[in-house]
Amino acid sequence: MRPAISRPFYFMPWLQHPVLLENKLVKLVPLEGSHFDKLLDIAQSPQIWEYLSFNGLDSDAFRNELRSALLRKTIGEEYPFTIFDNKTGNIIGSTRLYNMFPAHRKLEIGWTWYDPAYWGKGHNAACKLLLLTHAFETMGCVRVQFQVHEQNTRSRAAVERLGAKFEGILRNERIRDNGSIRNTVMYSIIDTEWKDVKHLLRDRLNLSKP
Repeated sequence: MRPAISRPFYFMPWLQHPVLLENKLVKLVPLEGSHFDKLLDIAQSPQIWEYLSFNGLDSDAFRNELRSALLRKTIGEEYPFTIFDNKTGNIIGSTRLYNMFPAHRKLEIGWTWYDPAYWGKGHNAACKLLLLTHAFETMGCVRVQFQVHEQNTRSRAAVERLGAKFEGILRNERIRDNGSIRNTVMYSIIDTEWKDVKHLLRDRLNLSKP
């Protein structure tokens, strides 16, 4: 049985800045202006944006979006991170906590993208383990959700491998920058599932072994 939440919880700061998260594969650092140029360089890989709603190939628009993310962080709407490879120290992508609702103890993990050179090498699972651990164990979330383009089979498989549950498809959920209409697949992990999900991810990353 979940403990009752007293009303003062809603007026407490929910996410204490800075949030620095790290394991053997990745380091998540709050996005800052000094990261923009490297992120813009990585964003020139067209395959990153095939199914995402935003087109990061437009450097001016992408730079403006990064600036907007910093502004939204200051008012508590979202929390953007820059992802570093922990072996090389290189910037390899970005992710965010957003759609945050402290009163309902829920948020979304999204806006996640990586340098294609790091696809399929465990960095995404490592990143999600850090974010989910922080969400459930530090922020006290009861729900974390993910949204994926219906046709993005690679990202859907990645979310399912995390242990997230399929909840349904939102039809004509948004219009992408290129004018196409997107159906969005909704997944979630809730607090009562977190223990099993955490063990799954730690086993995948060989973090359960001494």
